[in-house]
Amino acid sequence: MQYLKKLFDPHLLANLVGCLLLLLPSLAGSQRGNAPLFQKREESSSGKEKESPAKARHLIGSTLIGQFDRAALADRASAVPGVRALAQYNIKVYRLTYQTTGVGGEKVTASGALLVPVADKPLPLLSYQHGTIRRSDEQRAPSYYRPGSEIWSAVSVLASNGYLVTAPDYLGYGASKALPHPYEHAPTLASASLDMLRAAREFCAREKIGLNDRNFLLGYSEGGFATMALHKLIEEKHADEFTVTASAPGAGAYHKTAFARYIMNSDQKLNFINTYVWVLGTYNQVYALNRPLSRYFNEPWAARIQANLFDEINPLPKQLFTAAFRTGILNGTDTRMLVAFRDNDVYDWKPKAPVALFHGTADDYVPFFNSQDAYEAMLARGATQVQLRPIKGGNHFTSAAEYTLGAFLFFSAYRDAIGN
Repeated sequence: MQYLKKLFDPHLLANLVGCLLLLLPSLAGSQRGNAPLFQKREESSSGKEKESPAKARHLIGSTLIGQFDRAALADRASAVPGVRALAQYNIKVYRLTYQTTGVGGEKVTASGALLVPVADKPLPLLSYQHGTIRRSDEQRAPSYYRPGSEIWSAVSVLASNGYLVTAPDYLGYGASKALPHPYEHAPTLASASLDMLRAAREFCAREKIGLNDRNFLLGYSEGGFATMALHKLIEEKHADEFTVTASAPGAGAYHKTAFARYIMNSDQKLNFINTYVWVLGTYNQVYALNRPLSRYFNEPWAARIQANLFDEINPLPKQLFTAAFRTGILNGTDTRMLVAFRDNDVYDWKPKAPVALFHGTADDYVPFFNSQDAYEAMLARGATQVQLRPIKGGNHFTSAAEYTLGAFLFFSAYRDAIGN
């Protein structure tokens, strides 16, 4: 289990992401503000969560988590030279609750974090989709805003640089933690993220926080998959509400159908096998297949997975999965599961806004072909502003720092070109 703990530890990702900041160019900083390092969670004067205005359609309520001085934000990556130049503004962090939809279309109260720079100018929106969080790590979801989470370090510094950051918890965390998280389910990852953006706009209108017309999308691993799904959803169905300025999905499993065939054909031990088991479990329920686990897995692994999803299991696919299931995927006869995979394929569409696809070429967790396939499919559909950014020799975890650096610089070019 030790290797699994490393693979799923968000502390590792947060530390890697923080270390990228030493490479960033110097930026002019504002004068240090007078906000305290940390203020305890506050509520409205009535002692209750501040309610949204009657005209709000998505925002339910908001709670101020704290106000953070830009120097304190820089200190979160104090070992990295140059970080102080990036942190320009103090920020306020809020927990928002908002209405979204569940896997069956039902209304769900969800939550997320909103990071607001204290700046006297209209701000660009940046939607940040977090990576995999195990259920046992619930408090690493964005709305808790705890040390060790992805949003605590580098994402907070991005906010301090002048981005108003929305960070949805997704279904299954925060306010909706009573629900199972629909892991790698593109429709609800996208809708929860979009509804968080809507709630953030309503919050900003209520609090008279100015926004400009720039909207950026960022996320790595499951967050990269969610970012791609969100971008696709906005441009195909909600272009009247939001115009994506640029998106930078990193190392996402965009081509689920090809990924499934890759796994079923593999003769190698797969370090990510438990997360793929989680994906199968999600699709088995969300798409109402409702098959017993013995349909997918040989014993004793089926019983182990039933008891604990993250128990140590056989990492060799040809021994873990039943021959019938493997055959059904490879020869196309398991049509119901293949429909579920295709419903979560988010690689083959034509984005209008600029897209930079970042991915480590040695990624054995989410293979590089996911980004390569997306790049080629988008070009084939006539996309003219898509880039493939291979991170040579990088695996799923060592690539995180270079990804975040590259994404920041990619966004900066579009933000500065339009006018800061």
